[in-house]
Amino acid sequence: MTSTLPAQARFRYVLRLADTSLVLGQRLGEWVGHAPALEEDLALANIALDLIGQARLLLAYAGEIEGRGRDEDALAFLRDAPQFCNVSLAEQPNGGFGRTIVRQFLLDAWQLELYEALAGSADARLAEIAAKALKETRYHLRFSAGWLVRLGDGTAESHARVSQALAALWRFTEELLTPDALDEQMAAAGVAPPLATLRPRWEGRVAEVLEEATLKRPEAARHPWHGKRGVHTEHLGHMLAEMQHLPRTYPGARW
Repeated sequence: MTSTLPAQARFRYVLRLADTSLVLGQRLGEWVGHAPALEEDLALANIALDLIGQARLLLAYAGEIEGRGRDEDALAFLRDAPQFCNVSLAEQPNGGFGRTIVRQFLLDAWQLELYEALAGSADARLAEIAAKALKETRYHLRFSAGWLVRLGDGTAESHARVSQALAALWRFTEELLTPDALDEQMAAAGVAPPLATLRPRWEGRVAEVLEEATLKRPEAARHPWHGKRGVHTEHLGHMLAEMQHLPRTYPGARW
């Protein structure tokens, strides 16, 4: 059935996955040399590299689908913010270590469910990429969930900080699990899972860790579509200005 899908739809869907991993990897890369301890510095750097590796595979595939000669570098460095379609949560600033952990945990739990489903995709290339990413994402979730429990069930100050971060970031989770027309089109073709099937598993996984961390799940909040349709918070533009500075200043340069 994938052969009957419009190329633009497949391109856009793969790009969503790629952009989310790319932007999140870039955010985590900002911690290098600044994490609270050497072990955490190395762990965040390794997770960032995993995410950027996933983004490279997905961007390369997206470029092939598009058929306009744009490779992974062109898609990563030569698009403006409105052309990115990562989920909004991924682009939110790091803040303190606890806020980064909250953001990472919420996205790790989501990506784990998504990649488990995509490993059975009717799109063989996407299934192969998802299977590889799944192994890495299991580690990412162990790291972020472990730290969330340590901080939430730690000191009064660490508990307060991650509670505040959870309350601030929770509204962005609705975008992860609410389908739009493209999600439904991909699900109907067997390329992607229906997001409704991921919601209970994601919510259950998150609830289990929040309980262990003695954290209260925030109330659901309506959040209009942003990142998946190319409408971003102001944070993405600032991040891309730094990430894309060299390729745009020296176009075509090779190191």
